[in-house]
Amino acid sequence: MTTPRLGLRANLAQFGLLVAVNALVGGTLGQERTVLPLLADRVFHLTAHTAALTYVAAFGLTKAATNYVAGAWSDRVGRKPVLVVGWLVAIPVPLLLIWAPHWGWVVAANVLLGVNQGLTWSTTVIMKIDLAGPDRRGLAMGLNEAAGYLAVAGTALATGYLAARYGLRPAPFLLGLSYTALGLGLSLLLVRDTRAHAHLEARGHAETTGRKVFTRTSFTEPALSAVSQAGMVNNLNDGLAWGLFPVLFATAGLSLSQIGVLAALYPAVWGLGQLVTGPLSDRWGRKHLITTGMLTQAAALALVAVGESFAAWALAATLLGIGTAMVYPTLLAVVGDVAHPTWRARAVGVYRLWRDGGFAVGALLAGLAADRYGLRAAVWAVAAVTAASGLLVAMRMYETHRRT
Repeated sequence: MTTPRLGLRANLAQFGLLVAVNALVGGTLGQERTVLPLLADRVFHLTAHTAALTYVAAFGLTKAATNYVAGAWSDRVGRKPVLVVGWLVAIPVPLLLIWAPHWGWVVAANVLLGVNQGLTWSTTVIMKIDLAGPDRRGLAMGLNEAAGYLAVAGTALATGYLAARYGLRPAPFLLGLSYTALGLGLSLLLVRDTRAHAHLEARGHAETTGRKVFTRTSFTEPALSAVSQAGMVNNLNDGLAWGLFPVLFATAGLSLSQIGVLAALYPAVWGLGQLVTGPLSDRWGRKHLITTGMLTQAAALALVAVGESFAAWALAATLLGIGTAMVYPTLLAVVGDVAHPTWRARAVGVYRLWRDGGFAVGALLAGLAADRYGLRAAVWAVAAVTAASGLLVAMRMYETHRRT
């Protein structure tokens, strides 16, 4: 058996494979970004925004809970088995979306999608942190999240064009089915477990309990608790973008192709930006990138709320992608900085529990605000929450990168 070594260069082949696997994870999520809000409106005729956003809430709640389980299971049974199970759960998702006779099937599909994303994305994050070692976590997370969200963007764009040419079903979801088959095959045949790398980094240190990890990550440790709330708010506004932006753009008269471009632009800038912001956080530190990123997101959401044209919303989507790129890999790097290798996988699971719980909170907040006050008022509400989150990071978090 080969002795594990830490570092990106020493583990380049396996790290690159995991980047490719995470791109497929992102593509599986991206199959819904353009098409599902329009299915709710045009096929299932859901007039209440709160009802239409039930699929986002179901996804967020399930993914949040699964993230926590994935962290614990990764420590207990290893990373690879959790990854493989996550891909198996994804198989029915596109089939349910293709054949759904009523909205309940769509919600059920998103419960399974939440389990898939929680298991697969969590384990690829944990495995890359294991392989990278302590010095290049920002770069590792930038590459991981860039791959995932560039795939979200590319798939959102592709499904928009497929839907415009062939209809909302089944063509867009056949792409998701192919991603699942490829991801399962790669994970089964080529991915190797990385738990030994975490054990190597953790030599000579004591274990800690799951309850202590949850409390420390959620509430008592200043940096971990600050990034947990920032992660939740980040995905709160992502849930808004996923569920309501296509509806807002459609009511303004944009075409399906234009909506697909806007749905892809935000995660594309987000994905590409992380190739810069991830390694940048290894040089400049974590705190100021997170604070500035949250405030940039708030400004972008305000621009969405006042926008009236494709050009204005394209600018807002670009700005939102830049702000999210500053935040997303950096938050995960903070968890890697602070959490010890003996409980790091569980800390990642707790952080991702709070972060992806933001999808459910965002769906509820945005849906209620949109039904009561209108779509633009919902966007303003989420912009205010995002700005407050950035200020909280500025006040509570300390710098965690040891070089800084």
